[in-house]
Order: sequence, then C-alpha cells, then structure tokens
Amino acid sequence: MIVAFSVSPLGVGEDVGEYVADAVRVVRESGLPNRTDAMFTSIEGEWDEVMDVVKRAVAAVEARAGRVSLVLKADIRPGVTDGLTSKVETVERYLAEG
Repeated sequence: MIVAFSVSPLGVGEDVGEYVADAVRVVRESGLPNRTDAMFTSIEGEWDEVMDVVKRAVAAVEARAGRVSLVLKADIRPGVTDGLTSKVETVERYLAEG
C-alpha cells in the first residue's frame, strides 16, 4: 500500500516548515520507502506499519501545536511492491513513447 499524506499544524502562523519537518523526520526514520514533495509525503508498506508511521508523524506535530490537519490518500493494492518507483516509471515510459 502507498499512502500520501500531509500533516500541518493549525494556529501557528504561516511558516509551518519546522513543524512539517518533525513529521517528515518520523517518516524517514521509519525505514519504509518514502518520498516528500511540496505537497505530500508518500510512504509504502503494509497497512499497520504505514498507519503507525502516519500516527506518529501526526503526534510529532501535535506535540508542538494544539491542532493538526491531516489529509490522507491511500492506494491499497495487495501484492504490489516498489509502487513508489514503478508507478512513476510507467508514466515516464508512456511519456517517452508519445
């Protein structure tokens, strides 16, 4: 499964990068395959391990902000591994062909 999520503190002003870094640090320390871009962090693994990381990432932000927003999207596809890479490679292959 791949989960793309965004966690942001609310009520702390416009500059939230430091808080987001706390969440991303949790993801990177998890050891699960992950990528972070300007809008989301994606993480790949089994349901329980991915959701545990998301929960801990939210808790890291919540520890410093009284209110937290979480947006989450999941691609649940049993038997697929390395989806973070293979899905992008498929799109790039089609782009190169056409």
